[in-house]
Amino acid sequence: MAEKYFGWQSFTIRLGFALLLVYATYNPSGYSFYHWTKEVLFSSSAKLSPVFAMSAVVLLIGWTVYIRATLRSLGPFGLTLAFSFFAIIIWWLVDIGLLGIDSVSIISYIVLFLMAAILATGMSWSHIRRRMSGQADVDEIEE
Repeated sequence: MAEKYFGWQSFTIRLGFALLLVYATYNPSGYSFYHWTKEVLFSSSAKLSPVFAMSAVVLLIGWTVYIRATLRSLGPFGLTLAFSFFAIIIWWLVDIGLLGIDSVSIISYIVLFLMAAILATGMSWSHIRRRMSGQADVDEIEE
């Protein structure tokens, strides 16, 4: 059964798993599942292995859980607002000179972080909404 208490620690745990999921899938450092897939598919020396297949399935499970929860809790309109909110934050940081657009790598890390933040917010939104409004979101009713 789900815990009734939701606080910063609960959100931080969700954010940590979202960061792990996003950065394990792709990051500009060259050490990600994306880069591993390119090596397996396009290198003659690399081959498909059980570890690679298991990693693919684990990442797919993680993305499915996070995306479904985010879409169900935020909805298409809320998701659009969240992306817009974080995109405007990036735009604002560039506009005031705190973030340069000359480094694609830094922009990539920031965009990936914000994507993880949106996923963590989506995973947490039902709890946050219940704390703010007193209304609970219910998907299934057990009799």
